[in-house]
Amino acid sequence: QVQLVESGGGLVQAGGSLRLSCAASGRTFSSYAMGWFRQAPGKEREFVSTISWSGAGTYYADSVKGRFTVSRDNAKNTVYLQMNSLKPEDTAVYYCAAGHRYGSSLGEYDYWGQGTQVTVSS
Repeated sequence: QVQLVESGGGLVQAGGSLRLSCAASGRTFSSYAMGWFRQAPGKEREFVSTISWSGAGTYYADSVKGRFTVSRDNAKNTVYLQMNSLKPEDTAVYYCAAGHRYGSSLGEYDYWGQGTQVTVSS
């Protein structure tokens, strides 16, 4: 069982940056791939980024590639999402998720956080 708590969301102007954190409970954090997803009002939840259990592998949605960076610190049971050059279309609730499969589909993740709101003003 893994419990996930996101933090770091907020209101930022276009072009600004935010760093999201996702703290995980449990001693098996390092065995999970970790994903970031987001959901804007009226839209389906969509993939943003994922990182393998070791951190050696990362993958990004085309919409955030070159602007967002995912990383993890297994000693701290935490995964991060550094978001730069933010755009109004990045506005959404951001969720972290843990799973045993490293992929971009929602179904590949078993545990989800409660989400953190990111709002980018123009």
